Amino acid sequence: MEISKAEIASAAAALQHADDKHPELMGSEILVRALQLENVKHIWGYPGGAVLYIYDALYKQDTIQHVLVRHEQAAVHAADGYARATGEVGVALVTSGPGVTNAVTGIATAYMDSIPMVIITGQVPTHAIGLDAFQECDAVGITRPIVKHNFLVKDVRDLAETLKKAFHIARTGRPGPVVVDIPKDVSFKKCAFHYPATVEMRSYNPVRKGHSGQIRKALQLLLAAKRPYIYTGGGVLLSNASEELRTLVNMLGYPCTNTLMGLGAYPASDPKFLGMLGMHGTVEANNAMQHCDVLLAVGARFDDRVIGNPKHFAQNERKIIHVDIDPSSISKRVKVDVPIVGDVKDVLTELIAMIRESGLKPDANALGGWWDTIAGWRKRDCMKYSLGSGDVIKPQYVVETLWNLTKDADTYITSDVGQHQMWAAQYYKFDEPRRWINSGGLGTMGVGIPYAMGVKLARPDSEVFCVTGEGSVQMCIQELSTCLQYNTPIKIVALNNRYLGMVRQWQEVEYAGRYSSSYMDALPDFVKLAEAYGHVGMLIERPEDVEPALREARRLKDRTVFMDFRTDPTENVFPMVQAGKGITEMLLGSEDL
Repeated sequence: MEISKAEIASAAAALQHADDKHPELMGSEILVRALQLENVKHIWGYPGGAVLYIYDALYKQDTIQHVLVRHEQAAVHAADGYARATGEVGVALVTSGPGVTNAVTGIATAYMDSIPMVIITGQVPTHAIGLDAFQECDAVGITRPIVKHNFLVKDVRDLAETLKKAFHIARTGRPGPVVVDIPKDVSFKKCAFHYPATVEMRSYNPVRKGHSGQIRKALQLLLAAKRPYIYTGGGVLLSNASEELRTLVNMLGYPCTNTLMGLGAYPASDPKFLGMLGMHGTVEANNAMQHCDVLLAVGARFDDRVIGNPKHFAQNERKIIHVDIDPSSISKRVKVDVPIVGDVKDVLTELIAMIRESGLKPDANALGGWWDTIAGWRKRDCMKYSLGSGDVIKPQYVVETLWNLTKDADTYITSDVGQHQMWAAQYYKFDEPRRWINSGGLGTMGVGIPYAMGVKLARPDSEVFCVTGEGSVQMCIQELSTCLQYNTPIKIVALNNRYLGMVRQWQEVEYAGRYSSSYMDALPDFVKLAEAYGHVGMLIERPEDVEPALREARRLKDRTVFMDFRTDPTENVFPMVQAGKGITEMLLGSEDL
């Protein structure tokens, strides 16, 4: 809906009463100035009528790069990937109506994984809200369940402070996405610009420092443990506490595991790391989780994919210490003994200082016996797989080869969701934090290419690989066009098994092999498709061609390369814990089916 002549005249009249100290700016200009003051360098978006004043303001500046995606979902995913790789707030911009609704999946994805983001949404003019205007939707109502907070700005004089609040909320406490809905007339009207240096919100004061008494209780339990275990999740990465975690684990000599979202927080190549735990975790990681006597949970939430059936998990008595910035996550699924609310980095720093100050050491004999037990579980070698007769590519082999070739390079791995995601998590050994970029909580197909675009803009000198499947990759494949326009040369590793692999696997295990709508008919020629978008395409069908193809893709540093690996369509992800089972009730191979 257009701005009326009366509104234009009113805004022009306001110019005569400008504040000498604070220049009068249009709302769109205030937004851009606020983004600059928040040190935003990139913004992903798609224009439309409700945000054209904002796009006009972006056109007039040169410090923020706007990336034009081909679909609003990809705008939010790309900003999300950028935030995951850097720890900074990702920013996306979409128009009203379908622009907002297309962005919902990206917002929910970021919300489930606690990613700091600010999403600017356009809205119809304030006088038209609620009148079913063209491209109107209730952005605040639609996004309320999937954001940390959202705002509808009805007065241009509130815009600067609202944006300050949005960035503050997004990056502090338990991070998350914040939506700022800006009506078109607010982006046009003018007021004096003043961006507050700080912001105080009476209703929002997240705790950073943990309770020292609780930390001391945790210390006593940890040092008295006979079978200790350290279980860590994405909160360690979000808090940038990997260094503190590594110091603690090395100081105590205790076994450690990461969730899918926490991979890289502790080095996968270190012998104290037992591998990922949960539904597709290792035997040793899951058994240690079930049989430990003291469990230190750090920045993790005991979700269903990690502990399986809560009743089964509760069968074994253990003392649980839970460190989390979000008090609502503590004792939500599993009752804990020592809750510690606080920032992971601050809490671990204080715990390490207390251990050093105490001069106490763990029980070496008991710890040695515990490690012997773990060594017995490790002998199962649950990650071993068969190469078969050598005439078909095994997906695990592709990921292992990729890791061997890139382990000494500064490499980021993004993934979509499905079997390929689990194989990437299992067989790529992440030694550094924020190198593994995937959708955990929501499990969103289609994130891989947009994530890789966001990471490549953030880290242009790093190698960025997207491990995907022929199903997931088609959900946002149009972003290959964005890759070309903005020169983000990513490498796409498509494990093409001609099935919706994880769906097919569940149908094999749970539904007696009734493969309902899980076979992919009429797949495109991905090589020609990549070439049509201006990139390099490769078809790899033999195991002996896997390594040469990956080497060639790496050699083409300035080109996006789509590698179509034709992999074994019958391969399943093992170990596997079926829904409703306990985490030690694992299927280890096809012989268990």
